[in-house]
Parts: sequence; structure tokens; C-alpha cells
Amino acid sequence: MDYRNLGASGLRVPVLSFGAGTFGGSGPLFGAWGNTDAKEARRLVDICLEAGVNLFDTADVYSAGASEEVLGQAIRGRRDAVLISTKTALPMGEGPLDWGTSRARLIRATEDALRRLGTDYIDLLQLHAFDASTPVEEVLSTLDGLVAAGKIRYVGVSNFAGWELMKSLAAAERHGYPRYVAHQVYYSLAGRDYEWELMPLGADQGVGALVWSPLAWGRLTGKIRRGQPLPEASRLHETAQYGPPVDDEKLFDIVEVLDAIAGETDRTVPQIAINWLLNRPTVSSVIIGARNEEQLRQNLGAVGWRLSGEQIERLDAISAVTAPYPYFPYRRQEGFARLNPPIV
Repeated sequence: MDYRNLGASGLRVPVLSFGAGTFGGSGPLFGAWGNTDAKEARRLVDICLEAGVNLFDTADVYSAGASEEVLGQAIRGRRDAVLISTKTALPMGEGPLDWGTSRARLIRATEDALRRLGTDYIDLLQLHAFDASTPVEEVLSTLDGLVAAGKIRYVGVSNFAGWELMKSLAAAERHGYPRYVAHQVYYSLAGRDYEWELMPLGADQGVGALVWSPLAWGRLTGKIRRGQPLPEASRLHETAQYGPPVDDEKLFDIVEVLDAIAGETDRTVPQIAINWLLNRPTVSSVIIGARNEEQLRQNLGAVGWRLSGEQIERLDAISAVTAPYPYFPYRRQEGFARLNPPIV
């Protein structure tokens, strides 16, 4: 397993990390992902640690806290061997203090997460969404206090727009608060919007990407093909409406190229899709998930080898889409492109 610094921080993370969204799954979304219990979770954690994957990502909203509880049980007795990443901000109830990132909410949410995880510190706390109702200075000063108290060690965000992240980074710089070092983002061969603004921002500001849903919400598993019905066992039947949109024809084109490269490399479609991401700028770690040992071992096979330059070019070409305004001139017109050369 290779390790990379998380953004501009000194925290070294594995290039693959494990997403615990399947732990304790319940409800229409997380129940469809999986319902791994503590015993099964401990086995999956064992396999991850044997492979060098020591970063485990969860969130308070995953199955109303059950994911954090099961993860805490699975790592019991080996806390020093793992890195825990969790997220907060999304609603956990109907009350006024059950959502957002106000001072009261952040302190309470952190204490609740620590209790569920069975630990006295969180390695990386990420804000699951931008809270427009709370001043960024209030958010950052609260995080600063939690870091000073030893309850969290690094801070990051997830699903922020470019201006939201840059506003927060500027405020942190101005007041001397901890800077966000991670941005958990959706990025895949079937969804490359991250590249338009958030990737250049991350490169400029030292914010590393933690990639969620690298298989495009289960669409790049190798089981979805042009002209064939959706597999009966696919979770997309229940969860498609919750995930990022994907153009079907574009998806089928991408899968056909993935199939061809799979035949050339003796690798699986998911392994190739994940490996492609590991070559992209600013990516610190790709979060993989698994409902069982077989799926986990297959996803772990995405590392330890490299796609050829020619194969990467084919994947780049088939998955490329026209960026919206104001980004497309910088890719199409020479004068614009000279001012902002591509990130490599």
C-alpha cells in the first residue's frame, strides 16, 4: 500500500481507504448499501489492516449513528493502529440543534461521535455540507477549540462548492484557525465535474481529495452493460435517486473501454476505474466500500500496478465532457488555456 500526505498536512494516509457506510445499515438508502454487523465489520477491518489500509471513513448520518457504533466496536483494542474519519452537519433529527455547524451543534455532534466510536479523539472531522446559516468564523473558531482540546486532530469538508471552501480557507488564514486539509468529493470516470474548479482549488490551496463513490454509485462494477436490463441484485433499483446523475449512453461508452482494458490487463472493471483515479492530481485517497470479504479483496486489487499511458489516454478521452461556462473557454481557446495550463 502506498501512502500520501493528506493535502498540505503532515498526515499520511493510504491511497485506498475504507468507507463504513455499509456498517449497521438501515433505512431506504443505507439499508440497501448493506447491514454489516460488528463481527463482520471486524473481519473487514482485519483484511484492510493486513493490506495496509488504516483509514476508515464514516459519518453520524450513516444509519443514524449505527455506522459509527459498529466501526467503534470493530476497531476496539487497536485504536492506535487506525485513522478515523467521520463527518457531521446533515440533519440527525427534527430539532433546531440537530443539523448544521453552529458552535452548539458542532460541539454536541463531536461529543456524540466520540461516544459512538468509543474513542477520545477523531483523526479527521469533516463538515458533510456547507451551512449557509452559520458564519464561517463561528465554525472555524469552534473547530479550533476542538483541536486545542485534543478531540479532533485535522479538519476537512465534503461536498463544498468552490466559493464556500475558498471563503473558509481565507477566514482560517486571516484568523489563524486550522485550515481544511481534505475535501471529500464525488469523482469517477462517469463524473468528472470535480476537475473544473475544485481540483485547481485543491492544488493551489493544498487541499487533498478523498474520493467517494469511485464506481459512480455502483455503475462501474462491470455488471451494467449496453442493451441489458439492470441486474436484479443491483442496489440501483432502490438508491439511484439518491446518487449523482449519470448519462446512460456516456456510461456505456466508458464501460466498453473499461472492458477492453480489462482484457488487456487481466484486471477487473472496478479495479481499472479505481486505478485511473489514483493517477489524478490532488487525489490523496480513494474510499472503497464492500458488503463482504470478496468485494473488499477485489477492490484492494486496484493498487500495486499501473495503467499504461496509452490506456489512461483512452479512458481520459472516452470519459471527457464539455465543461460548463465559465470553464469551457479555458479548455477550448488557446489564449485562455495559456493563462491557466492544465494540472498534471
